[in-house]
This record gives sequence, C-alpha cells and structure tokens, in this order.
Amino acid sequence: MPDTAPAFPESRDVQRLTLDQLLARRSVGPLQEPAPDGADLDLILDAGLRAPDHGKLRPWRFVVIRGDARLAFGERLAEAAAKRDPANGAALGERYRAWVRRIPMLIAVGAIVKGGNIPEIEQVLSAGAAAMNMLNAIHLLGFGGMWVTGANVYDPSVNALLGFEAPSHLVGFLTVGTPATSLPSLTRPDRTDHVVEWVDPS
Repeated sequence: MPDTAPAFPESRDVQRLTLDQLLARRSVGPLQEPAPDGADLDLILDAGLRAPDHGKLRPWRFVVIRGDARLAFGERLAEAAAKRDPANGAALGERYRAWVRRIPMLIAVGAIVKGGNIPEIEQVLSAGAAAMNMLNAIHLLGFGGMWVTGANVYDPSVNALLGFEAPSHLVGFLTVGTPATSLPSLTRPDRTDHVVEWVDPS
C-alpha cells in the first residue's frame, strides 16, 4: 500500500468491493429495456469524460442514439452498406435494421482529432479509454453493454453522419441496456500469460 493512500472517504472494504465488481465486468450481448437515462446516463457519460487526456485536448465525442432515432439510424446504416457492398447490401441492410431494433440504446464513441503537438494516435487512445470508462460505469450501475466495431465504424460515410469527418473518426459503438438473460461467469485470462517484469539485460 502506498505511503499516501488516496483521499477516498470509503473504507478499504468498500473500495475492494468496488474493485471486485469491476473485475466481474463482461460484455453483454442480449439486451432489453430499460436503457439508462436521466442521472444514470449522465453518470455514464461523465465517466467517459474522466479518460486520460494528454494535453487536455478533450477530443471525445459521444453520440447517443435511442428511441425512434435508432430506427432512422438503422436505415442510414443500410444505405451505407448498399454503397459499400452492392452485392450483399440488401442482406446487410436487413441485418443492421434488425440489430438496432434489438438494442435499447447506442452510444457512438469517437475522437475529434485536433492539430498540434499531440499525436493523433494518443487522441484516439483517449477516446478508447473513454469508451472503457463508460463500459465500467454501465456495469457498476447494473446495466449491460458491449463495445462493437465492424465495417460501419470504418465507413467514412457513417463517420461523417455522426460528425466524425477525417481526420476525426469513430472508435466504436457501445450497445447499452439491461441484460436480457443471466450470464455465466467467465474464465478470465491468467495474468502470468500477459505480464512480465522487465530487467536490464546488460
């Protein structure tokens, strides 16, 4: 434990409980209503705004898509798919329309890339960190979510539709709602497969 502990009012037991809850976070595919709104949604978005931000550029942009706007967005995804892949556009369009109908709420997350001395990759990484912060908040509030990428995230027309004209761009969609089913526990990776301690080879 560091000599100077964080100035949190919670007891150590409460802090550990919170960490245990974070360690239980998982992606949730099947979702149902309700999605978070009001104060809960504000907390989720505020969590995104606590992401690391080199240079204090605040490059984040979050686009909330819910209600009837989901259906309109599904139509726009279908149009983009038809232009992107004419041979399979009809099937893809139906797939995207069905997808948005199943999701109570989407949050498109991206970086508004700004010029200057901070590399673009760092601004994009900051947007990715914001997405992870929001997923953690979604989980801690008792909702479910998943970070979704795919062809639409990398389609310039979809990016432009959501306000991410190049060099700005999406990093993904967060699907958000209430878990529709009970989910089994996941087997987590063994940390020894992913962690090494560096030593000076000389």
